[in-house]
Amino acid sequence: MAFLSNPKNTVFLWVLFLLACGNRPKNDSAQMETTDVASIKTETKEVIVAANRTAEYIPLLTGKKVGVVANQTSVIFHGDNHTHLIDSLSSLQIDLKKVFAPEHGFRGKADAGEKVKDDVDTKTGLPIISLHGKDRKPSPEHLRDLDVVLFDIQDVGVRFYTYIATLQLVMEACAENNIPLIVLDRPNPNAHYVDGPTMETKHTGFLGMTEIPLVYGMTIGEYAQMINEEGWLKDAVTVDLTVIPLKNWTYGTEYSLPIRPSPNLPNDTSINLYPSLGLFEGTNVNAGRGTEYQFQRYGASFLDSTEYNFSYVPKPNFGSKHPKEIGKKCFGKDLSQTPKMSEASLRWIMDAYENTVNKTKFFITDGFTKHAGTTKLQKQIEAGLTEKEIKETWQADLEKFKTIRKKYLRYQ
Repeated sequence: MAFLSNPKNTVFLWVLFLLACGNRPKNDSAQMETTDVASIKTETKEVIVAANRTAEYIPLLTGKKVGVVANQTSVIFHGDNHTHLIDSLSSLQIDLKKVFAPEHGFRGKADAGEKVKDDVDTKTGLPIISLHGKDRKPSPEHLRDLDVVLFDIQDVGVRFYTYIATLQLVMEACAENNIPLIVLDRPNPNAHYVDGPTMETKHTGFLGMTEIPLVYGMTIGEYAQMINEEGWLKDAVTVDLTVIPLKNWTYGTEYSLPIRPSPNLPNDTSINLYPSLGLFEGTNVNAGRGTEYQFQRYGASFLDSTEYNFSYVPKPNFGSKHPKEIGKKCFGKDLSQTPKMSEASLRWIMDAYENTVNKTKFFITDGFTKHAGTTKLQKQIEAGLTEKEIKETWQADLEKFKTIRKKYLRYQ
């Protein structure tokens, strides 16, 4: 399905209330805020996220029963402030029926992997259906009273970041129940490159549902179109999909996320390092959880202390109630000053493995395979291959993916 481009004449009244504006807000709060929507000014030179392009999607929701897949990042920007999409749609008397929430919950506060229960939004009274609890895919019962589903979640472009798995399962559920899906596109802060091992079919799961590289270089809207048109949904079903595009953004555009997309990605550096340090999730090494420098450092009590002049002690904190190596002195490296990268680097995980006193304690094999998407990477590291040698084994799959990806790129 093509990107929407021509709004209908009936939208002019809505434009008076919500005009698209640029996004560079500094507010990192995950709390909902309210702002006078009539005060929005258009900043044509700044990135305009699809949520701000209300004239393009409000007519598609008017008079319909709507479900929304959303979290704390689902906002409409007003200069340095923002309102939550749910609040804005409610104020415009869109008939919202329920909210579906991904990993970390509607407010984005739950730990990684933590099961989240269904809830009720105290502000709007809407039921919140968790897609990271007993269900990960909306059921026919969840969709029975809906005419359309709206999806708006900020992604970071890394395969094992589970928001794209939620997207795929929502697409599948909508297709099976003949419910149209509208995706509001947002920038991908890691869209400037494609890299990493490609997921193998036998290892697919919630940390990677399709055979794509670790870093895939696409917006969530582009990726939705790829899933749909490449027949990657279960039984090759397709959903009636509309993607509302971004404005004033390309793959090389510098874009700083104003709201942390999940508890342990607090800033640009953590998001940029996440493809590399996220592989530590499949090991016993701490990658900064339990500190204020999540995915900006790594360390463990079992690394050779004589090799490092940096150490820290993980403690329970926001988004990490039980971090690895909790209360232990971890020896490792501080990467918080690392310049922006355009690759998924293996040098840090290889460094940690090399300096592990007892190497049998390093990998959590099943977890590492799910994150890497293959059993090969662990074996290659254990065999002592160089980073260059390992990366050479990725290239054929990367080129194959790039050929497919090229068909869906919209922001040249």
